[in-house]
Amino acid sequence: MWIPTAAREVALATLIVALMVTGRSTLVAQSPAPPRTTAPPVTDVLLVPDAVFDGGVRHQGWAVLVRGERIEWAGPLSSAPMSAGVRRTPLPGTTLMPGLIEGHSHLLLHAYNETPWNDQVLREPLAYRVARAVVHARQTLMAGVTTVRDLGSEGAGYADVGLKRAIDEGIVPGPRMLVAGPAMVATGSYAPKGFAPEWHVPQGAEEADGLDGVTRVARDQIGHGIDLVKIYADYRWGPNGETRPTFTRDEITRIVEVARSSGRPVVAHASTPEGMRRAILGGVSTIEHGDEGTPEIWQLMVARGVTYCPTLAAPDATSQYAGWKKGVEPEPARIAKKRETFAAAMAAGVRICFGGDVGVYPHGDNVRELELLVQWGMTPLAAVTSATAVNADAFQIADRVGRVRAGLLADLIAVQGDPTSDITALRRVSLVMKGGAVVSPAR
Repeated sequence: MWIPTAAREVALATLIVALMVTGRSTLVAQSPAPPRTTAPPVTDVLLVPDAVFDGGVRHQGWAVLVRGERIEWAGPLSSAPMSAGVRRTPLPGTTLMPGLIEGHSHLLLHAYNETPWNDQVLREPLAYRVARAVVHARQTLMAGVTTVRDLGSEGAGYADVGLKRAIDEGIVPGPRMLVAGPAMVATGSYAPKGFAPEWHVPQGAEEADGLDGVTRVARDQIGHGIDLVKIYADYRWGPNGETRPTFTRDEITRIVEVARSSGRPVVAHASTPEGMRRAILGGVSTIEHGDEGTPEIWQLMVARGVTYCPTLAAPDATSQYAGWKKGVEPEPARIAKKRETFAAAMAAGVRICFGGDVGVYPHGDNVRELELLVQWGMTPLAAVTSATAVNADAFQIADRVGRVRAGLLADLIAVQGDPTSDITALRRVSLVMKGGAVVSPAR
């Protein structure tokens, strides 16, 4: 018998009420409640690769337990603490290791063969540069770099501070960042330059002079949220455009004093022996580039515990941009000199930082520097250690990252093969985990 829709709804409602009042369970029996379970939710992940590189040693047959954002345990798989709440994730054929720590990056720059540095600083709007930097940050993370030391926004002010915040708040993907803001230069020494004197041309870094001046600028940069102060201890401002020292030793000492009182290190761009000497004696933590380092300088660095970031990949790239046919033509004089000084630094026992000045060449190609370190004499094991534990120690972040150790952040990558014997394995990244979250799934 057909019943009008409204009447059917009234009848059904009346039946439901009657069943509820009389306690009958006919309708409930037709939709049984889900069975109860006492099994705990899966909150822990046991990563099971072929081997684990812990930042110093590669251990065959190890596994790593991740709980939340941190490493809970690492050791032989046979001793892994298993429970119902642990999800086992096999990573066959891989080495699990700390995420790489890039020591010299410029996320607000892009490759110079695309656009020259001057044009990036003077012609590219800030919004455009930031948009590119967001892409660069993601490319960097996907390459297995989970932390970067970004050493200067190069005319983009404190955009790096903002990018760091956006990454930290999960707005955009990217590595953890240690940022330097606009960096600090002596007035008249930096670039862009060569314009008519009646024009005030924006600079790629912030100018400062004298003890009072460098104190004010350092404190102002710290107030804007930088993690470290970067100075240019020398630059190309000699009478004929040659590289000469810029800040005096007293100025550098003052900058270091101000930064250190706030808990921040100072790093120095320096290539000449005198620029390097002033920076080292002034108390900087790392020397960037060091193209003309001498035996005396390397000995001073060892004695003072200063780390060397040679940035081999940048001149390798710019020389090729200028026309050098690598592998076909002899090395340019600049490359040959840098190879010589790098070998001398290693022989002297200087602690070597992994950092390639990426931005001069494409972001995401960070491993290029590690490959050159090996080609120029480092063992693959030493290079991988430089990119993890050594950089964590040098950058004062070893309490957070750089090793596979219980209590540290679960910034981990899995690579196909053994990077401690074949550095190119670092190009075969199959898993990236940052703070316990998988950002690049295993393939």
